[in-house]
Amino acid sequence: MISKLSKSSVKEAIIYALYEVRPKTLKLFEDMDEATFRSQPHPDFSPVGWHLGHIAYTESLWLLEYSASLPCLFPQYRKLFAADGLPKSERVQLPNLGEIHDYLNTVREKVLEHLKVADIEQHESLWRFLIQHESQHCEIISFVLELVRRQKAGGRSQQEDGGIGGGGDREIKSNLCIVFSPLPLCPSAPLPLRPPTFTEMIQIPAGEFKQGNDSIDALDNERPAHKVYLDTYWIDRYPVTCEQYRQFMEAGGYQNPRWWSEAGWQWLQTEQVTKPLYWCDARTYDYHPVYGVSWYEAEAYAQFVGKRLPTEAEWEKAVSWDAKAKRRRTYPWGDEPPTAQSQNCNCDRLIGKTTAVDAYPTGQSAYGLYDTMGNVWEWTGSWFDGYKDFQSYPYRGYSQVYFDHKHRVLKGGSWATRPWALRSSFRNWYYPSVRQIFAGFRCAASE
Repeated sequence: MISKLSKSSVKEAIIYALYEVRPKTLKLFEDMDEATFRSQPHPDFSPVGWHLGHIAYTESLWLLEYSASLPCLFPQYRKLFAADGLPKSERVQLPNLGEIHDYLNTVREKVLEHLKVADIEQHESLWRFLIQHESQHCEIISFVLELVRRQKAGGRSQQEDGGIGGGGDREIKSNLCIVFSPLPLCPSAPLPLRPPTFTEMIQIPAGEFKQGNDSIDALDNERPAHKVYLDTYWIDRYPVTCEQYRQFMEAGGYQNPRWWSEAGWQWLQTEQVTKPLYWCDARTYDYHPVYGVSWYEAEAYAQFVGKRLPTEAEWEKAVSWDAKAKRRRTYPWGDEPPTAQSQNCNCDRLIGKTTAVDAYPTGQSAYGLYDTMGNVWEWTGSWFDGYKDFQSYPYRGYSQVYFDHKHRVLKGGSWATRPWALRSSFRNWYYPSVRQIFAGFRCAASE
């Protein structure tokens, strides 16, 4: 998003982004009571209040202490809000919301003062990283609020999850309803007026494409951009819809080990789930993407329909590669970032829930794939790993510690993903057992 503004006005672009992202963060806390602020609905999740303090801590650490060589402004918060400071169970002992607001505001004031004199070219990637960092934590905050809400409503969200992706600063990053403007657990939607037409697959011809991203916005795990050759394959034009997934459920998909891998079946016997975490029986959502599924559930459905999950490279080629122009697109539709006016995808909480998989025809990729950006994250069949010549930035713990052959890659973003963390090359990663994130999937098949 920032990268499309004039390079001669980098500082102005950074300031613009800082001013744009913060109100969106604070809006999540409007009218929030202290109990919700400190609530830990699941032992693998920090309270939302901790995430707010962590945003301030991380901004202070990198932009003031590291970049500006200033002393720590609030040393009493270092252990509390550092990613590796305290176990999550001890993060409920928080300052109140007003105190953390003061922490955020004080840090931000010093950051803007530093920006006036900072050598922006030397640390431009760091500034952009911090903007994305705050955006990513907004998704975590939204997701934890949804767990709190469902817990209060008597739902089973807190028992139905599997593992959790990453450690330290990597908590589950997802999003649904927020406390100040809650959605019903099974919200209404317009009745579908057309027959289902979402089973089409698109052939992607064999050949090379450029995977990854070398732009100033790219995170370390997106770098370096590199050429990849893929044989011909087929990929679903649309994400798997609720109507399609219902067929799997009604056919006994959760009861038949035939469709599950050994690891997936073991997971299922432990979790004893029979539907996606965010499943809604209302047929009004038939043409929305299914979401709240683990990687194991996505894999089982793909087996059920005689397909498989796409590799990360297959997903990225089908979404980002423009074969006619022989170049990579930043977004499926081109290089202009998503906005409320462009109407290319469902993101940034503009709608507040999922939309039908064909709702954004202008957001198609060059190959004709729909709904690849926003709406729901999409599981791929690939393990998260570094590309050749990977270099960690700004610290090893952001990506490299998760190159452990235990985390699967997700692509595309959700309806609550901020624009700064939304692009075709962006990589998300979680344990295959995680189902709390706003994750769906589409299927693929070899030639």
